[in-house]
Amino acid sequence: MFRSLMAGASALVIMAAAAPVLASASASTPAPSAAALTAPWTGPYGGLPAFDKVRVADFAPALDSSMAEARRENAAIADNTAPPTFDNTIVAMERAGQSLNRVTTLFGIWSGNLNTPEFQKVESRYSPLLAAYQDEISHNAKLFQRVSAVRNGPEMARLTPEQQRLVEVNYIEFVQNGAKLDEKAKARASEINQRLASLYTTFSQNELYDEEHDLLVVDKLADLAGLPQAQIDSAASEAQRRGLPGKWAFANTRSAIEPFLTYSANRPLREKAFRMWAARGDNGGAHDNNAVVSEILKLRAERSKLYGYPTYAHWHLADTMAKDPQNAMDLMMKVWKPAVAQVHKDVGQMQAIVDAEQGGFKLAAWDYRYYAEKLRKAKYDLDMNEVKPYLSLDHVRDAMFMSAGKLYGFTFRKIDGVAVFEPSVTVYEVHGRDGAVIGVWYFDPYARAGKNSGAWMEAYRPQQTLDGDVITIVSNNANFIPGKPGEPVLLSWDDAKTMFHEFGHALHGLNSHVVYPSLSGTNTARDYVEFPSQFNENYLSAPPVLAMLVDKEGKPLPKALVDKLNAAGAFNQGFATVEALASAIVDMKLHLAGDAPINPKTFETQTLSELGMPSEIVMRHRIPQFGHIFSGEGYAAGYYGYLWADVLEHDAYEAFQEAGDPYDPATAKRLHDAIMSVGNTVDPAQAFRNFRGRDASPDALLRFRGFAPPRNFPAKAVN
Repeated sequence: MFRSLMAGASALVIMAAAAPVLASASASTPAPSAAALTAPWTGPYGGLPAFDKVRVADFAPALDSSMAEARRENAAIADNTAPPTFDNTIVAMERAGQSLNRVTTLFGIWSGNLNTPEFQKVESRYSPLLAAYQDEISHNAKLFQRVSAVRNGPEMARLTPEQQRLVEVNYIEFVQNGAKLDEKAKARASEINQRLASLYTTFSQNELYDEEHDLLVVDKLADLAGLPQAQIDSAASEAQRRGLPGKWAFANTRSAIEPFLTYSANRPLREKAFRMWAARGDNGGAHDNNAVVSEILKLRAERSKLYGYPTYAHWHLADTMAKDPQNAMDLMMKVWKPAVAQVHKDVGQMQAIVDAEQGGFKLAAWDYRYYAEKLRKAKYDLDMNEVKPYLSLDHVRDAMFMSAGKLYGFTFRKIDGVAVFEPSVTVYEVHGRDGAVIGVWYFDPYARAGKNSGAWMEAYRPQQTLDGDVITIVSNNANFIPGKPGEPVLLSWDDAKTMFHEFGHALHGLNSHVVYPSLSGTNTARDYVEFPSQFNENYLSAPPVLAMLVDKEGKPLPKALVDKLNAAGAFNQGFATVEALASAIVDMKLHLAGDAPINPKTFETQTLSELGMPSEIVMRHRIPQFGHIFSGEGYAAGYYGYLWADVLEHDAYEAFQEAGDPYDPATAKRLHDAIMSVGNTVDPAQAFRNFRGRDASPDALLRFRGFAPPRNFPAKAVN
């Protein structure tokens, strides 16, 4: 099955200063040949990536040779004179291009984690070449004829359900990517895809440039009033790293700016930080993304019409759970209206605090997080800084392990002596219930130059049993800021929730038990793939997890603090919902606009005005920095998928609440068997029905966010 070889930065997919530091290499190590990047991975666990042998200079020859090899393999399938069968066509395609898959996996890791100027030159050159290769496969008439012959032939009825699913997914991907076009249209579609690949790379590199080159520098300690000491220490370390000793520096990344906006008592500095963060990709000059966005949208619209769809949104949603853009819009608007109403209530209460303090100003976007914390304190006597000492990175990680053990029977054991792409990366082998190793997990938690901001999961290798029992290799990557040497890295509650979220993607991959790699793990519909990850967020609040969150003296979260957290569970959901939904709605409307010329600045302003966007909030991802949808296509016209998955996950978690235990064994087994282990071997809607016994309902989501009355559930003692 042909798969996208390069994907944009996001929470799931493969998403700089000096050259990368390799944990297992030194400057005197002889330069390895490009063959090291294409060769099968060796060593334990069925082989691991040879990160210690990767040099940026080797990517070009490795990509050239592996694409040539993949072309020969696919040509042999297409030119086979034997009648098409499942084995000589579909299975043969599953096995083709393995060398190229290995190279592009490493290429994607460097793109997301070690994007040096040297690498950017290679990336800019090869992104369109990889897109052209992709089109060679999807536009190969003889390959498509063979796939169609298997799908429509008598053998189809004799195949297993998983094999039938693989055939159908292959067929749909060929059709979706232009297999039925005439040669002239195919040629134009390929031109568009190559240009888009270049634009996606440009967009991503522009955003990274602004994140790395813009910096908030503070000269006086007094200007840091309100910030937790750990954040002050991190800012001092960042300034030292940037050659600014004696100052405090805040990088232009979410992990640095959002905490600053939450706790800084200095309003002018909050505004300065906010404007810097919100302007990424929108600063004019060589790294401005507005023209890039306009061209991307124009080309996507043209290609969608070539493929026979009225808009890009209709094309991209054709093989998702939503199926049609209107279904996605209907769900978003159902949640949007109560969320906006809640924001207006919250803003009124926050403005009252401003007025009581004789602030003399109207609440602005750079004030929202700061006064939301004051409102939380006033309503629930809860200061989230009280929670932070219990959220050390190591303890949160260990709590994730424990929770995965109770839910899926997993255990994690740290292993040493494994090559990594950066010295701070740690590696764990993962054991299943029977004690057998079922996967390897890489953990890359820290921010650095050349690394995409945010957090995500990557699959280095999917699980499969087609050619032996091949275990998966997955990673979680984040951008946490270390403090003083020897001090624990303390996370915010939101950071800890993000860790559980991304770990949920990894658990989806680790639970996979399918035959064919193309249907494995997270290779599912985009509006379904966030379901397991968002489901896992619920376990941060599970009593066994909270019991593991201890401070540096080993004392657990006090019960009074836990009670406050539970009482404030729905607090600020209006803000969180509006911030994310605004991005999702704008994304969908951008891609429903067809071939109408779009000025991103004007479009964003007008669309938000029509929606009644509260002036105190901006989109979570403004258009010029919306990497989810413009540094690739994974989430384009698909950012709604987070909300769609929210419906699924809250409904699913209520099944555990109905059972009275977040780790109820019977419900956990049903979750594993129906959802977590099946990958894309079952239609997502049917998989959810198999778990829940019915279609998903948005009622649980509305209850969770405080937009509907809560339910009472039975309670059991939870160990």
